[in-house]
Amino acid sequence: MENFFSEVVQPWSYKLLIAVVVFIVGRILVKVVMSMVRGIMTRAKTDEILVNFVSSILNMLLMLVVVVVSLDQLGVDTTSLVALVGAAGLAVGLALKDSLQNFAAGVMLVLFRPFKTGDFVEIAGVSGVVEKITIFSTLIRTGDNKEVIVPNGSIYSGTIINYSARDTRRIDLVVGVDYSSDVREVKRVLEDILNSHPLVLKDPEPVVALVELGDSSVNFNFRPWVKTDDYWSVRAELLEQVKLTLDEQGIGIPFPQMDVHLFKEAAQ
Repeated sequence: MENFFSEVVQPWSYKLLIAVVVFIVGRILVKVVMSMVRGIMTRAKTDEILVNFVSSILNMLLMLVVVVVSLDQLGVDTTSLVALVGAAGLAVGLALKDSLQNFAAGVMLVLFRPFKTGDFVEIAGVSGVVEKITIFSTLIRTGDNKEVIVPNGSIYSGTIINYSARDTRRIDLVVGVDYSSDVREVKRVLEDILNSHPLVLKDPEPVVALVELGDSSVNFNFRPWVKTDDYWSVRAELLEQVKLTLDEQGIGIPFPQMDVHLFKEAAQ
């Protein structure tokens, strides 16, 4: 019995004690490291979503190291355990390939910030206001108040158009008038419309220019600059004002038409 105690119980008790101490000290060190990492990322003004996800992953990896080191103190062969964990990780990675792609894209979106919450964007064929950005997907609210969840992988692999990125936007319209119209008079009327609108910016200067002699109309570029938030309201108001003013001035706006010529052949 004494031999059993001295040869088995005592050595295993010592190893168990060392393993417990290593585990406890390891947990304390992991908490210290995690606190430092979160502090550094917070001071760097990293997005909270990314801070939480990076912290979770790092905490899991460090705790895995602590567990392996603790088991090693008990004499457990950790080589096969590490190989097993690696194989399991590979299998999970292959099974969750699309999710990992979305996760990686989400991290890139949070880091590089091509858009933020509240921006009006066009991504993955969807246009709308960004409601929420998560690590795996982005929530978009469309103009007709539908919620669309777009996977981040689809966003980052495609073209991103951010209409809210700049403070100002240019409204691009083409105004066509009859060939019988006085070009100088039409240009003056269009310029007066732009100059009289209170939300049209003076700098950059709005542009009215003859751009094309079309098949059935003389076309003018009509390009004012406005604040981004005013874009749609000003665009609608200008279109209405152009139609009303041209009607008042007797300037015709042509529409596509076809002339058909009939020929009557003489009877033989």
